[in-house]
Amino acid sequence: MKGKLILTEKEFDATLMRLAKEIISDGTENVALVGIRSRGVPLAELIAKKIEKVQGKHVDVGSLDINLYRDDLSEVSEQPLVRPTELPFSITGRGIILVDDVLYTGRTIRAAMDALIDFGRPKFIKLAVIIDRGWREFPIQPDYVGKTVKTTQNQNIKVMVKPIDSENCVYVKEQ
Repeated sequence: MKGKLILTEKEFDATLMRLAKEIISDGTENVALVGIRSRGVPLAELIAKKIEKVQGKHVDVGSLDINLYRDDLSEVSEQPLVRPTELPFSITGRGIILVDDVLYTGRTIRAAMDALIDFGRPKFIKLAVIIDRGWREFPIQPDYVGKTVKTTQNQNIKVMVKPIDSENCVYVKEQ
């Protein structure tokens, strides 16, 4: 069971377009989107396509694997799956917008910033998420939010995104 649908495919698409327009309004000159593996990568690609559609200008997209930067690495797996980080551009002096599916405790974003800094010194780092569910453990807030959803700690948010999943939508369900 997927749970309760909180963003349909149509709403998901509209959310991505709104996020793209918000990013455009802040300026996209010398800015790149970096998706956090795994669902942040296709989300960054989708947002970049929307920016290009609206603005007619290409935005670079990269991917970031944070597994070795997690503070709960020993709890995740004895042998974590490390996937490649792909940053086909220099991040030094460039504005970086990290893209992820769900913002929860802030630990993933902290790890992502640590990982990103190993590749250079960006001009700034901003955060775009589809869902902000609260329950922060670190003082990290998104700059661009698709939807804020009040949850209990017994709930999970599942962002479904093509091509990983068969559809673009968001569900909330009890654990």
